[in-house]
Amino acid sequence: MRLTKYAHACVRIEHDGGVLVVDPGMFAEPAALDGADAVLVTHEHPDHLDVDAIRAAAKRRPGLAAYGHAAVLEKLADAGVAATPVAVGDSFTAAGVPVRAYGGQHAVIHPDIPRLVNLGYLIDDRVYHPGDSFAVPADSPVDTLFAPIHAPWLKLSEAVDFVRAVAPRRAFALHDGLLNEAGLNFTNANMARLAGCEYARLEPGTVVPD
Repeated sequence: MRLTKYAHACVRIEHDGGVLVVDPGMFAEPAALDGADAVLVTHEHPDHLDVDAIRAAAKRRPGLAAYGHAAVLEKLADAGVAATPVAVGDSFTAAGVPVRAYGGQHAVIHPDIPRLVNLGYLIDDRVYHPGDSFAVPADSPVDTLFAPIHAPWLKLSEAVDFVRAVAPRRAFALHDGLLNEAGLNFTNANMARLAGCEYARLEPGTVVPD
């Protein structure tokens, strides 16, 4: 399995000839969707779901499959994708890769802001992308966690505690597109010190090391 971390919340998975892309949002590089067979979307916020980019990818590759909650797929109704709704607890195969869905709700931004549906995805029983949530796949060990490190709904202690709760072998920074260099340096230093596992932030376009 080849993993590539793209900007902000986007991760590309290549496995046995299939290409699966998680959360190609407004900050993600167009190359993330090149040759994609399937897309997983955790929730409908535009930094995780760029409808125009997915529509363009579907024109280049007819039959592009999209998986997400029904509320997310409504946003893709005219994008030309083969849409499959997903609910919490579902297991399915996308681009030839087994996936399980966890969670249910976006983390709280503020009590006055309604919470969206958010699904975390455990891919091939080893790689976990939580979207914008702290949902822990308690019934399955995680080898590689993509951990959100910065957001309007997130503080450093929550990021640390989330990684510790998942207890992966290694964690890579996710949801990092709104931090400047100073913020990245501060956050990464503390995550590396406190996470309790191997931790790193990868520049966009970097292939995850073995």
